[in-house]
Amino acid sequence: MTNEIVGRFAPTPSGRMHLGNVFAALIAWLSVRSQGGQMVLRMEDLDTQRTSDEYARLLRQDLQWLGLTWDRETLPQRRRTAVYDGYFEKLRELGLLYPCYCTRSQLHSVNAPHQSDGTYVYPGTCRHRADPPPDRPPSYRVMVPQERICLVDLCQGPYAQDLSAACGDFVVRRADGCYVYQLAVVVDDGEAGVTEVVRGMDLLGSAPRQMYLQRLFGFPHPAYGHVPMLLAPDGRRLSKRDRDLDLGQLRQRMTAQELIGRLAHAAGLIDRYEPVSAAELAAGFSWNKIRGQAIFLDRL
Repeated sequence: MTNEIVGRFAPTPSGRMHLGNVFAALIAWLSVRSQGGQMVLRMEDLDTQRTSDEYARLLRQDLQWLGLTWDRETLPQRRRTAVYDGYFEKLRELGLLYPCYCTRSQLHSVNAPHQSDGTYVYPGTCRHRADPPPDRPPSYRVMVPQERICLVDLCQGPYAQDLSAACGDFVVRRADGCYVYQLAVVVDDGEAGVTEVVRGMDLLGSAPRQMYLQRLFGFPHPAYGHVPMLLAPDGRRLSKRDRDLDLGQLRQRMTAQELIGRLAHAAGLIDRYEPVSAAELAAGFSWNKIRGQAIFLDRL
């Protein structure tokens, strides 16, 4: 058994990386490289309608431009359906799966969003349903226990969540047969030997669900680091949809070192702005330097 640190980049190839994606990738890379670990690249392309090979090519190109190298690349998610099938069957064997026939509109009509991200608490409508609709394919949910799942995040500190109260039984396979992010990411990280997951603060609430699946599948829990969100000066979250500060634009007006220097200064990794490479930052990296709250960006 090895104690090597293994991190990962897991971008969704649905557009150019925006500055928030770059920031999370930079911190993930610095944390792993500062510990002498390895980086894994994986394309999260479960949604084949929104993703493309061309965007995947541009993502690799942008990471290389930034100096954020990786040691190996795993198969993209769209080519791993048969692997997910095996873990889905394991949940069935454990007696934790059941079909759900609830529509989105039905769920929204009886629930208010539990969190600011729009998460709904599933009330368990279909857990013991005896009269499924005859002509509607079901999604599949995994039963969750009444249990607090706790972690100490590398950036946000202690965090705990009771799955039954926070989200309820959650979907692992949609009605169209597509596996959802929660199951796929757990399987991918587990099989790749990932020991450290660094990503945006908006995904902190999904960590307990993934830790629950890790336990069911027999995977060790990785360390989690959820970095603060980067916000535009008006308080908006950066978005691929809005083409906010994506690399296609940024590469036309600054060098990689200038961009990394601005991000490093905004995050608290360096005391004053100066152009710097990712490699130069790695030796002095510390999670204690990173601000845990949202970071407002001045115009670049």
